[in-house]
Amino acid sequence: MESERSLGKVSLMSEFKLVIGNQNYSTWSMRGWLAMKLSGVNFTVEKIWLDQDLDRKQRLAKTPAGRVPALMHGDFCIWDSLAIAEYMAELCPDAPMWPKDLQARARARSIVAEMHSGFAALRSKLPMNCAVQREERDRGPEVAKEVARVIEIWEGCRRDYGSGGNFLFGDYSLADAFYAPVASRFLTYAVRLEGEAKGYAETLLAQPDVQEWVEVGKTEGHIMPAYVDIQ
Repeated sequence: MESERSLGKVSLMSEFKLVIGNQNYSTWSMRGWLAMKLSGVNFTVEKIWLDQDLDRKQRLAKTPAGRVPALMHGDFCIWDSLAIAEYMAELCPDAPMWPKDLQARARARSIVAEMHSGFAALRSKLPMNCAVQREERDRGPEVAKEVARVIEIWEGCRRDYGSGGNFLFGDYSLADAFYAPVASRFLTYAVRLEGEAKGYAETLLAQPDVQEWVEVGKTEGHIMPAYVDIQ
């Protein structure tokens, strides 16, 4: 056990560099960045403009998956936002990344995994774009179904675990970080929210790290027509 703890301390002395894509469009980069902020460690950022890396050569030079985010910890690479989040949670056990309660933590991991592997209609029909504001309109039954599921998740977590604060599990955690891009999408596409869900989305978008990411995304330029053309 002592050798494991020592390795952890040595690891924290190595440099952390997070490779991300456009902040206006890359939801997974946003999740990885928010996870790094939650860990409390110092890290640098390298940005690869996705509109200038259509063949993924720059990304493939960083990670075999050819996707962002990718975390460089010294000479070790971790790719995928959830893998990065779990790596940092293990490396920084005192950071408030997951709820402390066992069952709350299991629920948080469940909803994060659900977001990580699902919601295809939201991803394709409501891509993240912090710099625009669309009008409310019917976006089809699959989108409506997934919006309803997100609202169900938010309301359920707030009801069952959120009494200690304003976030899904009371305090801000990885669960909130993984749903932050969804809250941003809902704002962009004027998705109507009410009651608990509306209040939670507003709280999440006002969280300082989330707000910082969004504000940079609004002004960074590098327009990608495939995202802009969606009304």
